[in-house]
Amino acid sequence: FCLVFFGQMENDFFTSTFDQDQDQTQFQAPPVQPSMDRKVNIWTGRFEDESPLLEELGISFSNITQRTVLVLNPIQKEATLDVIQDVDLTGPVIFCLVFGVFLLMAGKVHFGYIYGMGVIACCAMWMLLNLMSRTGIDMGRTASILGYCLLPIVLLAGLGIVFPLNNTIGYIITFGVVLWCSKAASLMFITALQLRDQTILIMYPAGLIYACFALLALF
Repeated sequence: FCLVFFGQMENDFFTSTFDQDQDQTQFQAPPVQPSMDRKVNIWTGRFEDESPLLEELGISFSNITQRTVLVLNPIQKEATLDVIQDVDLTGPVIFCLVFGVFLLMAGKVHFGYIYGMGVIACCAMWMLLNLMSRTGIDMGRTASILGYCLLPIVLLAGLGIVFPLNNTIGYIITFGVVLWCSKAASLMFITALQLRDQTILIMYPAGLIYACFALLALF
């Protein structure tokens, strides 16, 4: 009786295992064949019609160059909406890192201050601009504009490595750089929000923000 019982169990086990393998074979998806129309580069192993990696990550060097040139022109009176419309945080991150490195070369370790002040400045400016305009602005674009307009202060920090800024000439240069940054930021915000006759209202809070960053390079 025991032999008959165990033999029946073994037969049922192999029968169920065979049925499961047959079901998996039946419902298994056919292998995907690569398209013969797409050509593969033998050197990189990528498809020739595939977009570059930087473009897939949203990094555009042309957009970074256009915004940098716009900020570095202190007599610029207008900005195009196409340059400011995209949310690009690559340039601001690079500028903040370079700013911290320049301060480090001058004997000042302020990476934490740069990060903390940057977050507080973006949040405060974002809330203020949404109260001033009807269309509003998102946090990413606010951080992008504030970060790009930090470039003159980055150059000021680089100047502080060679020449001491804690004197009368340094104070005058720092004041001019703060005005430069606040004017560039005001121009970009006005263009992005399509505002009129509110340059001074935006320059004032932007000037306070950039004055805090200038103090890091000054003292």
